[in-house]
Amino acid sequence: MSDSLAGRMGSPSGISPYGQQGSSANLADILERVLDKGIVIAGDIQINLLDIELLTIKLRLLVASVDKAKEMGIDWWEHDPSLSSGARPPGQVDRQSAPAAGEELVQENARLKTELAELRRAAGADSEGERQ
Repeated sequence: MSDSLAGRMGSPSGISPYGQQGSSANLADILERVLDKGIVIAGDIQINLLDIELLTIKLRLLVASVDKAKEMGIDWWEHDPSLSSGARPPGQVDRQSAPAAGEELVQENARLKTELAELRRAAGADSEGERQ
């Protein structure tokens, strides 16, 4: 027990035996590797009382570079108006695609009205047949 706590915790001068540049290079390498490959951390928290599930919280964390996320098909930040200047707020229609979308809606509306009328006629015929 001749060595002191300071001696056990590291060199007394406070200089790391690994060197400052080596640890920052290692951290940079690790960060580059994580962002290049991506890492997923998943966990669930479940609160039960007498075998009755009261609350379940599912946590998922993905750490990756933007390029890697796009490769995986994750690009929600491009469509979020608060994060991207090119994104439209919800409910706002793009003026270039509006005529085509409007025509499709008119056609679908007409088709649904016809189908509804046929169903009402069929239901009316069935109810008249039951009355006789």
